Amino acid sequence: MTTPLHERDGARALIADRTERARSGSGSLVLLQGATGTGRTAVLEGAVRDAEGLGMRVLSARCSPEDTGVPFATVLQLLGPVPDFIDLVPDHVDRGNAARLWRLLRSYVAEGPLLMAVDDVHLADSASRRWLREAVRHIDRLPVLLVASERSQYDIGPRRSGLARSLPPSLVRTHTIDPLGDAAAAELVRTALPTAGPEWTAQAVRAGAGNPLLLHALLHDLGGAPDAAQPLPDTCAALYPGSYPAAVSWWLESAGRATAEVARCLAALEEAWPRPTAPRHRPPQCPPGTDGSATADPSAAGGLADPGVAGAPAGSGAAGVSVGAYAPVAPTAPDAAGAPADPGVAGLLAEAAGADPARVKGWLTAMTRIGLLRPDPAGLPRFAHRLLRDAVLSGWPTTRREAAHLVAAKTMLRRGERVEAVAAHLLRTPGDGLPWALRVLRDAATVAVHDARPRDAAGYLRRALDEPLSDDHRQRLLTELGSLEYASDDGTVAIARLAEAQYLPAAPRDRVRAAVALGTALVGRGEVTTALEVMRRTEDGLHGHPGLARTVQTVTALLSDADLASRQETYRRLSASGEDAPELVGTASRALLVRYEATAGLISAGEAMTRVRALLAQPCDPLAEPFLLGTAAAVAEWADELDEAERLVDRGLVGRHPALLHPMEDALLNTRADIAAARGDVARLIAVRGDGAAVAARAHGGPSNRDAHVLMALVHTGRPEEARRLAEAFDLGLAPESWELNRFLYARGVQRLAAGDPAGALHDFLECGRRQSAREVLSPVVTPWRTAVAQCRLAFGGNQEALALATEELRLARVWNTPRTVGRALRVLGTATGGRRGLDLAEEAVGTLRDAPADAGMELVEALLAQGRQLLAAGERGRARDRLREAADLAERKGGLRLLALAEQALREGGARVPAAARTGSAALTGSERRIAELAAAGRTNTEIADLLHLARRTVETHLTSTYRKLGIRRRAELPATLVRIRR
Repeated sequence: MTTPLHERDGARALIADRTERARSGSGSLVLLQGATGTGRTAVLEGAVRDAEGLGMRVLSARCSPEDTGVPFATVLQLLGPVPDFIDLVPDHVDRGNAARLWRLLRSYVAEGPLLMAVDDVHLADSASRRWLREAVRHIDRLPVLLVASERSQYDIGPRRSGLARSLPPSLVRTHTIDPLGDAAAAELVRTALPTAGPEWTAQAVRAGAGNPLLLHALLHDLGGAPDAAQPLPDTCAALYPGSYPAAVSWWLESAGRATAEVARCLAALEEAWPRPTAPRHRPPQCPPGTDGSATADPSAAGGLADPGVAGAPAGSGAAGVSVGAYAPVAPTAPDAAGAPADPGVAGLLAEAAGADPARVKGWLTAMTRIGLLRPDPAGLPRFAHRLLRDAVLSGWPTTRREAAHLVAAKTMLRRGERVEAVAAHLLRTPGDGLPWALRVLRDAATVAVHDARPRDAAGYLRRALDEPLSDDHRQRLLTELGSLEYASDDGTVAIARLAEAQYLPAAPRDRVRAAVALGTALVGRGEVTTALEVMRRTEDGLHGHPGLARTVQTVTALLSDADLASRQETYRRLSASGEDAPELVGTASRALLVRYEATAGLISAGEAMTRVRALLAQPCDPLAEPFLLGTAAAVAEWADELDEAERLVDRGLVGRHPALLHPMEDALLNTRADIAAARGDVARLIAVRGDGAAVAARAHGGPSNRDAHVLMALVHTGRPEEARRLAEAFDLGLAPESWELNRFLYARGVQRLAAGDPAGALHDFLECGRRQSAREVLSPVVTPWRTAVAQCRLAFGGNQEALALATEELRLARVWNTPRTVGRALRVLGTATGGRRGLDLAEEAVGTLRDAPADAGMELVEALLAQGRQLLAAGERGRARDRLREAADLAERKGGLRLLALAEQALREGGARVPAAARTGSAALTGSERRIAELAAAGRTNTEIADLLHLARRTVETHLTSTYRKLGIRRRAELPATLVRIRR
């Protein structure tokens, strides 16, 4: 090694001191110990050069495994050609040979001071080792320094005794050469590659693991200046000419077969371990990386010693998890030395490699000490870098890796560890038909589904397909797998899985589940006609199962919503069947007919709820129940029965099979967003929008109803730029036909109108109306496009058109007859009418919305604002200011900054002084908000606060949401400290 030595000054100083002593006639042994690759040879070579510079004679030898069986091979190499030893004498006369060799050494010494350098003395033959020991005993009075390097590393197989064994301490100076520290290794990298950045350098240091041999080999493979934009490779395939993997292979070979086997098993098993997460508490008596008690976060896939199943309640197998097979393992008693009797990771490795657990435990500790292993935050021992792990695995047969994973899976199953930890190892084994493998994989998928990790769950089920399966079992598994793959944005593969499930023999219910999942996936891909054909074919195959046939009929009607022509035909046929043969129409289908009539403006909210509640009271097939609950929840939300709607949504989501693709999941989540919007809970709506990448990922499929609500919430909260970006994220010209597209058109119209683009807003509102009318959705309960168009017409001076639209909207609103729809229509009609009649309509709108059984939210703010403006125009400034101040206060509490700004502008136009009160901070809190915040900080629940202050629970929630926004906090737990700071 010709590069400068780093962190080796202590060894060089010791050798220099002993060299001077030897030159003065007092010889000794300097033993350089260290792990493979730490630079023992480099230090020894430096000692040789220094001795030669001082004029000393140097004798050197380099031991190798090939010479261990040849007596005196090392000494003969050290002392040079010896004619008497051309034919070695038998072992029983070694003493005579040793004496002759000693005499030869004395003859060298007679000529002057001598340095004997022996590299890798641990590989020397037994006769040479005995001779060297004996020589050390006599050189203390001679000008001879013996410097030997010796591998000193903890291996699985116990190593031979060292050269210094049985020698007097006064004759030996031992120096251990430690691995390089990170700073020295980084300096070495920067010296070789001056352009390397800090992050790249840090990665190279980890891959070198403090081992000069590995680090130099890595730098040799990487060659010139690295690309700072590219990370260090993870695999040895990216290295050329391959010095690094060759160096790792040499390190393994020098460690012995048993150690190499354990190292490779660790590298293989590490592939199945969870990604590193935040550290957890570990009992102090357990050394890091050896006890197996520390675990990764349960949200990560897998783990090594976190017993039980994450996401499933203890003692319950309702989620499909055989809890008894994964129960926590009782702690084992410590042995006499106080160490845990169960060695955890060490025991697992020992099982996989067929090694002694105690030796494996010691090896893990030793390798961590020298830097080849580094414990992750959870305490699991890992190779210092992925490239190092890959190099360790290079050349190891796949069958051997699979065998190691299988042993690990069996061991962990026996020890009762987490089901996903066991399954993570099964993923890397072939399907062997083990009786427990399929159960483990299915249970792991269940846990992953409950943790909202569909990709992980799909991976487990794909591996489960490799096990021997009956047709009906394979059909169920394919249905779940296809559903999960669709949830993981792998639609093409998902549809192929679900189509395969359709053609396998299965029970009727399982065929229906597969058809529902396939139909949902096809509609999501825009293949509505194919989806409806699947449902009709399934219905035709259900002779003798009328209940299931009715369920399929319901699914067909629901899926037809995605296609205008199919929707009209399906609902006409369903309506006709309901009139002519009601027994052929299921409960859920009758609920869909209620929904259809509600949107068509044919029935009132009261009648709709009466019919829906009657249907909910009737028996319903479990497969049809989600459709009934989801439809009833939507109708209840439209009817302003928000609490009832929320209960129905919760029931529908809880009762749904979490791993099966189902059209009502989106419907229920959409209704949940509708409820939040109806309550004016803009904070909750904005919280579910996702980041820009998430929006871009789904932009190709068109906007959703939740996107529409988020867009309007951004407008209401005064975030115009964010609203504009969201509105422009979707190309509506490419979006498939759906009611959700119509809802988003309406929301984009709201955004454009707020941005000062009434012409663009008018276009969106009219297009929304055209599409909704074509779908026979006439009621303003879903999208009040007529009032929106009327407002745009008023901006352009088209009063007569606005009046006609507002009048028609009020007529349809009175048919449905809920305060929200009627109040909104009255507000716009009052503005369009003007004069005293307009004031009366505005007053009626405010009164209607005030008396609403549910929180009217932003609708009441807009009604108050419209009435205030009309009163200003009529010269009634006092009443106008009251209404506008009320609108401003309510808008602020709801977080409606845009309407707040409009109310304050109207107040100023009316001559009122608007205080420049802080919109955020403690000064912005109203008295009610402060009182409620104090109670919440004291630990009171929302229900308790509502009872104490005689308020509705929703009012308490609204005040708290406003308080969080003003104080700049995100959760209830932050209130106490924030309020204390405010008081100071």
